[in-house]
Amino acid sequence: MKFKIAGAMLAVALMSCGAWAQTDAPKKETHKNTRTVTGCVQKDGDEYQVAGKDGSTWEAKSDSVNLAQHVGHVVTVTGAVSNPTLHGAKEDTKAEAKEHGIGKNSTEHGHLTVTNLKMVSATCGR
Repeated sequence: MKFKIAGAMLAVALMSCGAWAQTDAPKKETHKNTRTVTGCVQKDGDEYQVAGKDGSTWEAKSDSVNLAQHVGHVVTVTGAVSNPTLHGAKEDTKAEAKEHGIGKNSTEHGHLTVTNLKMVSATCGR
């Protein structure tokens, strides 16, 4: 009986160590709550987008930053990713598909609430 109790305690201890180790792993970039993106600000209808230099696209909104005055500019924006857990899972799935030769041209796409903006260039020229 003592061996069963000791075994059960050991199993619980090992499981808690495994869970602790998983929480210390660094988050992938696609899973982070905040992101910094450099790219061109564009407007499509009533929505703003930042087309990242890395090929990513971000639908951007902000209550504190005037995105309208930066349309056509290259900027570096920092903001909160909308639903970062779902965003990360979606991007992981796209990455796995890309590894298997499916969706080779798929790039990151997300929604960002911009909290900070720094202008890099007055034009988005290539």
